[in-house]
Amino acid sequence: MRILAIESSCDETAVAYLEVDRAKVKRLEHIVSSQLIHAKYGGVVPEVAARAHAETMPRLLNALAKKVAGSEDGKKFGRKIDVVAATRGPGLVTSLRVGLDTARTLALAWKKQLVGVNHIEGHIYANWLGNKKLFEESPKAVFPALILVVSGGHTELLLMKGHGKYHLLGATRDDASGEAFDKSAKLMGLGYPGGPAISRLATKGNPFAYDFPRPMLHEANYDFSFSGLKTSVRYFLDDKRESIGDAGFIADVAASVEQAIVEVLVAKAVRAGRDTGAKTVMLAGGVAANRKLRATLASAFAEKLPTVRFIEPPLEYCTDNAAMIAVAAAFRAKSKDFEQPAKTDVDPNWELGRL
Repeated sequence: MRILAIESSCDETAVAYLEVDRAKVKRLEHIVSSQLIHAKYGGVVPEVAARAHAETMPRLLNALAKKVAGSEDGKKFGRKIDVVAATRGPGLVTSLRVGLDTARTLALAWKKQLVGVNHIEGHIYANWLGNKKLFEESPKAVFPALILVVSGGHTELLLMKGHGKYHLLGATRDDASGEAFDKSAKLMGLGYPGGPAISRLATKGNPFAYDFPRPMLHEANYDFSFSGLKTSVRYFLDDKRESIGDAGFIADVAASVEQAIVEVLVAKAVRAGRDTGAKTVMLAGGVAANRKLRATLASAFAEKLPTVRFIEPPLEYCTDNAAMIAVAAAFRAKSKDFEQPAKTDVDPNWELGRL
């Protein structure tokens, strides 16, 4: 099966070619273009993002065609493709439309099957890219799998019972973990995106210097809340304005914020892993690139639930990309889960596993 995948849910324009044969990856090519323009606005501007996608998409497809088919000839490229896939949601509606409309047009022009992929599901399948034996393993060896989704817009725990089968255990009631990182970073004057900046500074600070709240840490559920942490950081910095220019102080604040967020995420994940009897636990989403989260989660499961296998996605596939969309599409195509190109539309609020 040969798949062309497109991702444009937010501010990364991405395309990928995936060739899978008998549960083995034969070839993977992917290209990502990040929209740096949003940094000056302190966040993603939807209209700007959509225009950038429209301008960049043809260039990326031409580059991918040259890699795969040897030239930018669309007809020649189309003969190399069996399935066209694109992110259908969740995300920014105008950005999603650029990618999905491109995929719909190509599927119709080339007379190929179309797969619409959930963006979060794509992040989940990024784990398969770093652990290619997962393609070959029996589902009984992998599922049920506990998925900790951590990104700028999502923080949730999902129980994955099989390919395409999800049950939502809990989610954030307000800010996502990535949003808490970004907003705290903005308060600290670190710019956008803030999560990576906090993580870099945190390596130089004391994670227990300041005792920021761990919201919902001890509540007997799988839900999250990070807005209170963000507010606590704001009031704390307001009281310490004279220290904000001190590099050591900011490093300690960064480390303490990171510690608070990671503690909550790990404690909830371990509790869910124990309660659900999961065989595997996986990280998914942009915040999955956070090294402290990866190390702490791996250590916690090794100590408390040693029979549960911990899997993490490769760092290069944690941020938005089309390679992960291609893998998710491969499993959906295997189940004949296709869209009608002339009728399908984006779903910016598409949620996995919610009853």
